[in-house]
Amino acid sequence: MLSELATQLNAFTETSKQYLPSMLVFIGGLWVFNLINWSLGSPFNILGLRPRRLFGLVGIIFSPILHANFTHLIFNTFPLLCLGIFVMTLGLAQFYWATGIIMLLSGLAVWLIGRRGNHIGASGLIAGYFGYVLFSAYLQPTFTTFFCAGVALYYFGGILFSLVPTDAETSWEGHLSGFLSGLLANYLCTNADYLFQFVQSYSKYFR
Repeated sequence: MLSELATQLNAFTETSKQYLPSMLVFIGGLWVFNLINWSLGSPFNILGLRPRRLFGLVGIIFSPILHANFTHLIFNTFPLLCLGIFVMTLGLAQFYWATGIIMLLSGLAVWLIGRRGNHIGASGLIAGYFGYVLFSAYLQPTFTTFFCAGVALYYFGGILFSLVPTDAETSWEGHLSGFLSGLLANYLCTNADYLFQFVQSYSKYFR
């Protein structure tokens, strides 16, 4: 039993090392972009997500990249790095699908129900990864999923408290919609084969 757990832990460690450089490159690009943006007076913040404004829809893509200041980005860097790697270790293809689903669904939700203003930051994506990792332990109970979920809860459990209104500066709508989108993304990715077969079986009725 212990030898099996040690083997799984070693496999998880090796997989994490494999994906660490990719996440570091992404994080590095995030920092370079925001440093340039801040040095120019934050002109790219116009691409943030503005609820119920047509142009604000571009924020679905750009808002997770944009950050208000150094403190905002530094507080998002570590959870984005760790949770991103955790999702990658559960499946690289699933990581890309999950990222797209979380960004799209959480962005649309904030655009529909969010408070007026300019919503920027990767917090919604982080909350989505957090929900994805937790739900993985429920849908696919393995050593890896339980380990990732346990570490996520221990270090980033405070995300759960950000899913409800706390202060005017925090986009709880983005956190909540991101978290729920992460749960849905995990379900869709976990059942991708079943869903494909379901669609294929019923597609003949629409020809």
